[in-house]
Amino acid sequence: MLFEGKLAQYPNLENLFNQDELSLTESLLKDLEPLKAHRLQISTQAQTWVEALQKSPLRPFNIQKLLQAFPLTHEEGRSLMALAEAYLRIPDSYTANLLLKDKVSGRTWRKMGVKEDTFVRASRWGLDLLSYLQGSSWGSFTQPINLRAFKIFMNLLSREFILGQTIEEAIKRSLKSPQDRFSFDMLGEGARTLTMAKAYKDAYSHAIKTIGKKKQGNGHSLQERGSISVKLSALYPHYTFSHHEDVLHELLPDLIELCTLARQAGISLIIDAEEVARLELSLDLMEKACETSELKGWDGFGLAVQSYQKRAPAVIDWAEILSRKAKIPLHVRLVKGAYWDTEIKIAQIGGYPEYPLFTRKAATDLCYLACAQKLLAAKEILYPQFATHNAYTVAAVLEMSGERPDIEFQRLQGMGEELYKIIRQTHPVAVRVYAPVGNDRDLLPYLVRRLLENGSNTSFVHKAYDKTLSKEEIMGDPWAFFESHPLGRHPQIPLPKDLYENRQNSEGYDLSDRKTLKILKAEIGKADDAHGALKEATLEDLEAALKETSAHWESWDLIPAERRGEILNRAADLIEERRGFFLNLLIKKGKKTLPDAVSELREAVDYCRYYAAESLKHFATPQTLRGPTGELNQLALRGRGVFACISPWNFPLAIFIGQVTAALAAGNAVIAKPASLTPLIAYHAVQVLHEAGVPREVLHYLHGRGSVLGTPLVEDLRVSGVVFTGSTSTAQDIQKSLSTRGGPLVPFIAETGGLNAMIVDSSALIEQVVDDVVVSAFQSAGQRCSALRILFIQEDIYEPTLAMLREAMEELKVGDPQWISTDVGPVIDTNARDEIETYIEDHSPLARTPLPKVKDTFVAPTLIEVKRMEDVKREVFGPVLHVARFKARDLEQVVKSINQSGYGLTMGLESRIETTINNVRSLAHVGNLYINRSMIGAVVGVQPFGGEGLSGSGPKAGGPNYLPRFAVERTFSYNITASGGNVDLLNLEE
Repeated sequence: MLFEGKLAQYPNLENLFNQDELSLTESLLKDLEPLKAHRLQISTQAQTWVEALQKSPLRPFNIQKLLQAFPLTHEEGRSLMALAEAYLRIPDSYTANLLLKDKVSGRTWRKMGVKEDTFVRASRWGLDLLSYLQGSSWGSFTQPINLRAFKIFMNLLSREFILGQTIEEAIKRSLKSPQDRFSFDMLGEGARTLTMAKAYKDAYSHAIKTIGKKKQGNGHSLQERGSISVKLSALYPHYTFSHHEDVLHELLPDLIELCTLARQAGISLIIDAEEVARLELSLDLMEKACETSELKGWDGFGLAVQSYQKRAPAVIDWAEILSRKAKIPLHVRLVKGAYWDTEIKIAQIGGYPEYPLFTRKAATDLCYLACAQKLLAAKEILYPQFATHNAYTVAAVLEMSGERPDIEFQRLQGMGEELYKIIRQTHPVAVRVYAPVGNDRDLLPYLVRRLLENGSNTSFVHKAYDKTLSKEEIMGDPWAFFESHPLGRHPQIPLPKDLYENRQNSEGYDLSDRKTLKILKAEIGKADDAHGALKEATLEDLEAALKETSAHWESWDLIPAERRGEILNRAADLIEERRGFFLNLLIKKGKKTLPDAVSELREAVDYCRYYAAESLKHFATPQTLRGPTGELNQLALRGRGVFACISPWNFPLAIFIGQVTAALAAGNAVIAKPASLTPLIAYHAVQVLHEAGVPREVLHYLHGRGSVLGTPLVEDLRVSGVVFTGSTSTAQDIQKSLSTRGGPLVPFIAETGGLNAMIVDSSALIEQVVDDVVVSAFQSAGQRCSALRILFIQEDIYEPTLAMLREAMEELKVGDPQWISTDVGPVIDTNARDEIETYIEDHSPLARTPLPKVKDTFVAPTLIEVKRMEDVKREVFGPVLHVARFKARDLEQVVKSINQSGYGLTMGLESRIETTINNVRSLAHVGNLYINRSMIGAVVGVQPFGGEGLSGSGPKAGGPNYLPRFAVERTFSYNITASGGNVDLLNLEE
């Protein structure tokens, strides 16, 4: 279960993965104690270089000048970065002009009375003129000129960071710098399809052969020749730990083939560092490759190591062990890391126990020096390459190396050139330029990362030319930093568990971490999934439940909100303690994949804690209202009575728990009727709530068919409210029953389905669109009410987006949800499968994902082309996605057509144009609008969930307005002067 093959073990890496930053920083400082004695020499040398750097003139066109003029902390700087990210990929002039107007108009580009060089003044003048023209009557006449001029400007900007659009052009430019070595990087952010992977592999192969022809035979050693940097994610669309076996089977042969070509060409090949979750997978591939005969005795293989990762020192140790074992000298490029902000967000969203990387830049700098120390100590078996643009880091490495003549530093194309010119005047070090090669489209994501790095306030490159800063502030001595700051995590970056102010975040599990997976595998495997059958409740059982809950709800309502909150928090803790048991149930009975099961478990825990906190806010203390002196006016919320909670099968734990805990938190008793397809999960959830302290007479569980129990439950006058999640038609039936039953008027809280749409304009990044669409439409086999049902793509990018989406669908792995490699599991039962298949047969699918040979209730993810919103008549609750094209000028009409469907649950928009985003936000009649991300996975308390129109009544589950709907409001007005005068007023001091 979970994974098929035997995994390699990296105990040192596993131990560091979730280690706290304080103890790690202390350990690094201890390891670097010998180097600390040389701080004065390091600082003196670095200061000399900084002073020379500030005196040296920058090249006429230098990106640093632009970022000093338009810093990323200002609106103008962020606008330039947004333009850099999207402008060059937009194929149509209409959308390109919208983006240009959106980012340029209304900004303050000119700056009077400031002395700046010609390049910056010209940039300011040009941008200011462009802003004026965009907002004037001349705009339409000058639009073609504006677009062409800005494209030239963006191309000039891109040439700062790429060496050439082709490998031939890059090599030609590299020959103009004979003093430098070069590592060529064929730009590409990761293959989504096999076609993309083949194209990237072909590009790497061609580049290797071309570099070899140009550089080989010049009498230099392998280390001095050109090299190639390879992103493994570009070679295989499923380069993730969950597809570990597939990666080894499919990607390893391609890696060995590229290594063989590099060996024949006489150049080295370095595996680039990527996201934290892919680290151990890359080590597996390297280790397997080093065991092959093709690499035996070759000294041209290597990897990049990111020092912002806590595991970096252990990776250096691993590389040394592998080098000695395989008798292959490995190249190790030491970098600081380029995905820091993304990794922080991933850890927070995932609820991980710790960050896998340092949150303090100074700690990253220390780790870099500690890794450098390890590399230099193993110099006879490892070839170190120190990638840095920081003068202090260079000085420290040189101090450690004892001025070794063979030491190699590295810089990025477009960065650090002036610094290394100065260093080389006194230190004849080798410098290799990391040189990206690619077209405008492949360049854009890379360009944005470089702009962020150059523009960051903590970046040496950014600070070096700021003469308002002291030399000490520019250099960034990490020892000096920790002498004036506490060790450990950054105070403004809380641990993921402490992300929320008034409650603890649910515990998450990084499914790329082997140690975590081993623990989960053992716990899930140990859980008893033979839970037996549940007896269906009878009408007599229903009557008994109604009688008992109606007799005892007031005693529960009188319990202080603090105590009710304690009970719900205890229930959350119990669910987390029994995670293996509930994950087992969700996988076996709910047919959830492991990631989906983990997400649902966390959501259930979040509901418990969120409603516990909301209970304190709304119910603990009456709200005192302002009024005339001598009166006390208060508004209090109290429970209503007995709530009927009717939940669905597609979220048998989370939605069930959410409904029940909300009603309980508000002081109500509950009769809970879960879906008949998944009763066991709800049953055990109720047992946990009882164990946590909810009285049995206050919470009753009734399992049975809706046709038997549903109607009499809803129609009984002892029921003071109904909360329901399910189909729109059932919700309408319940509403009719409540309106005709007589007796008190009661609230009905309904969350139903939707015809959820996503709109994609041509400013969007197609790779991101495909990622978001696949998740939104096909995760959970499309069995989410929030799932994407119809995709609208602007006609200018329709064909390439559709082609990539179709191929990405072919790569999805449909199968047993017990295996971690499964992307799409079965639908809930044969009835669901047959209904979906009937719908598909009535249409003409454009694409379908291959199905496994094993028999189960699988439905292949399916793509169906339609012309308009009106062609989709109903919600198909499964992995079926409709797709349509639209003209750029008709985007608002598309939104209106979606509104006219009557549904209003979720909507997605992929666009880089703020004006478009704001227009859609104001026009769309939906409960949840998602911009440039997937449309599923709403987080409790962060993205309150629920729709409008045919999609629900509101208020939103997991939101601040939810609990009051379960309560009655009572006003208390007390004339406190009735027994005498107004003492407080009379005793006011003058």
